[in-house]
Amino acid sequence: GLTGGIGSGKTAAADFLAERGATVIDADVESRALTAEGGEALPRIREAFGDGVFDENGLLNRRALGNLVFGDREKRLALEGILHPMIQHRMIKKIRQAGVEDVPFVFLSVPLLFETGMDALCDETWCLSLPVEEQIRRVMARDDMTREEAVARIESQMPLEEKCRRASLVIRTNRPIEATQAELAVLLRELRRRLG
Repeated sequence: GLTGGIGSGKTAAADFLAERGATVIDADVESRALTAEGGEALPRIREAFGDGVFDENGLLNRRALGNLVFGDREKRLALEGILHPMIQHRMIKKIRQAGVEDVPFVFLSVPLLFETGMDALCDETWCLSLPVEEQIRRVMARDDMTREEAVARIESQMPLEEKCRRASLVIRTNRPIEATQAELAVLLRELRRRLG
């Protein structure tokens, strides 16, 4: 399991591992597929949140939906109730397919790994971590958000310290990306060695 808070570098880490030949099943990729044009989750999202979270072309307005759910715990839980079972179903199907293809191991890249209980599927968990002020700065820059919007998204997740406490391994990402990649390369080699 590969996890961490928003802005901690999960996508960059997952991409790096995939470039090195690892099989990565990414919850964010599955979520985007479910909410893209014609996505399986859209009718239920429209039913739960109305037309206001869709643009004039009928596409999901992610920013509008985010602003709605990250300001209201009940609405966030309602959205998670729609998406999480669908995401998990798609990911489990891909894990099974990897098993059929004799893939020796897969990485599950899941932002809410512990919150959703998906860590139960993992033999070990790697958590990407950085100080909260750096996390806020990255989210603001990456997603063009105000500080308040970034903090609301960070606070909607399990505290990063708790994720680190639960993880098998913590990877610090408040350093040059090359240093994180070098650590990931060593960890991947060690994982391959352990699995023969």
